[in-house]
Amino acid sequence: MSTIKTIIFDFGDVFINLDKQGAMQNALNLFQLEDLPEDLVAINTLYEQGLISTKEFIEFYTDNFPHLSQKDIVDAWNFILKDFPIHRLEFIKSLVKDNNYQLILLSNTNDLHITWIKDKVSFYDEFKACFHKFYLSHEIKLRKPNRDIYEFVLTENDLKAEACLFVDDTKVNTDAASKLGIHTWNIDETKEDVINLFNIKKELF
Repeated sequence: MSTIKTIIFDFGDVFINLDKQGAMQNALNLFQLEDLPEDLVAINTLYEQGLISTKEFIEFYTDNFPHLSQKDIVDAWNFILKDFPIHRLEFIKSLVKDNNYQLILLSNTNDLHITWIKDKVSFYDEFKACFHKFYLSHEIKLRKPNRDIYEFVLTENDLKAEACLFVDDTKVNTDAASKLGIHTWNIDETKEDVINLFNIKKELF
């Protein structure tokens, strides 16, 4: 009998493909920087946590990089977002059909990224409807890997940590969840695909 009752999924590089390295290099080239300074990392984090608006976020960049337009900033920010393979939608739909697990999405994201996804991914609403709860960091004002975001999900849904599996591509995020007793899969998006979940983590099922 499965020990897992709830599966909590990340979004980026679990369902939708990302180009993290390409996006970073594109930004550094655009901003004519060798490294991303702390103030830019901080503003990006505030934006993902919903603590500043999209307007404030874009204004910060256009004020600090006046040679760039708003479109330049938005395009650079969304550069990371790539394709959403249809087989991953079919996978999550199959879990819904089987109805064996509570399904939760927990993503560090922001309004600009979600707006892009809604525009580019025709089945976004169908995907979102597959989950019992759909938590986006900028909407709940919490962000991985902070402990409080995992505690929020557990409390909000009356979950036992040991009955949950959390799938995320970022090790610091899965490490933080593990400390609360949540089972984790730190997926390697270069070699693994979420559709193989039940083979790779079969000891839990």
